[in-house]
Amino acid sequence: MKKHVILLIIFVIMLPNIMKAETTSRKMNIAFIRDGFLWTKINEKEEKITKEALKFNYAPQWSYDGEWILYQFEPKKKINPNLDFQNEIWVYHLKTKQHKRITYDGRNPKWSPIENIIAFQSGGVLNVSNLDKFYNIALGVDDYQWFPDGQAFIASSSATLQPTGWTNPKLYKITLEKDLEKISSLTENVKDFYVIPNELKKGDVSVTAITATDFRFSPDGKWISFIVSPTASWSMDSNMVSVISSDGQRFEVIDEIILHLDKPKWAPQKNLLGYIAGGGRIVLGFKNKDMKITEIPAFKSMNLTPANFAELSFTWIDDQTLMVSRVKESDWSNDPKDRPNPSLFMIKVLGQEQIQITHPPKGYGDYQPIASANKLTWIRKKEIADSKEDLWIADKNGKNANEWITNIDGYDLFEK
Repeated sequence: MKKHVILLIIFVIMLPNIMKAETTSRKMNIAFIRDGFLWTKINEKEEKITKEALKFNYAPQWSYDGEWILYQFEPKKKINPNLDFQNEIWVYHLKTKQHKRITYDGRNPKWSPIENIIAFQSGGVLNVSNLDKFYNIALGVDDYQWFPDGQAFIASSSATLQPTGWTNPKLYKITLEKDLEKISSLTENVKDFYVIPNELKKGDVSVTAITATDFRFSPDGKWISFIVSPTASWSMDSNMVSVISSDGQRFEVIDEIILHLDKPKWAPQKNLLGYIAGGGRIVLGFKNKDMKITEIPAFKSMNLTPANFAELSFTWIDDQTLMVSRVKESDWSNDPKDRPNPSLFMIKVLGQEQIQITHPPKGYGDYQPIASANKLTWIRKKEIADSKEDLWIADKNGKNANEWITNIDGYDLFEK
């Protein structure tokens, strides 16, 4: 009897820790596109949340608190028949199951990092919506990103061709009024931030600077990475990933990349910028695509790809570990069956240990790994241009892998 009492006491003492362990295990929700419909999977239950098949050109986006999902589609009937492309932006509220249109025609929407406000572009106009109405913020914006505090934007204007040649692309800082109703000017809150040189060089490679896109802040908020691109056709082969200090005082060119593999990403907590270096579009061959990391502000770089391999995409697992989608180097083939199929490899930066994590069946490849707080997800499909994709999930170390969602086309994860 005494033994049972002791065991009961021990269990009661341990119960809060057991409950805490259960509550701190974060649940993963997903919003995704399938067969022209928007779906969610919450508590492992799939639900279709739009009623008619639509043309979705972009993945959905969770709000910072997981209460709303932003989605975009190309409407069947255009507001203007002369428009080549029209993109409606909507939001869906999970609790009320209410759908709200934000705009009939917009692009590049991004949630605020601190509240349920959406920024988006319409032409060259940057707008902000509080989900009830939207407000014009600035003109002539080519691309933008929220500052981490949600109180301002880093924005770019592209170079223009004039009789004397190309002008410079420029960066600006645009502060946001706390009360959107008080916005009375589209210029008074805009400050010059940096003028990008006309030509960027790294080693023996140079590009004409036309646009600046894909702004991302370092974990400490002191640096901003972005991609500087030349004209559209040239940008298929060569672009420069660059960084600038968040006060606009120091600018550095990091390396040459292409746009259509994966974007540069910061490590979770350290100022380590990861990117797939190397010029030349994929149709020139699966070659010269190396996983590199650069430490900022030391600007020391490290190549993590072994000889005779090429990388297609990557994700940070933690500050010292990456997961890459990797193929053996090969020439391009017009026959998909002759193209290499990637597998996932884990790279441990210290010691540069390389471990193959997945072994997809013949004819299939594993693409686009994404690490969250607790899990690793990736796409498995037959070849790089295949539209039939299945989502796989595993522990962050790649163990306990299984197929999670079939026939998926664009998704976003939210952990709570």
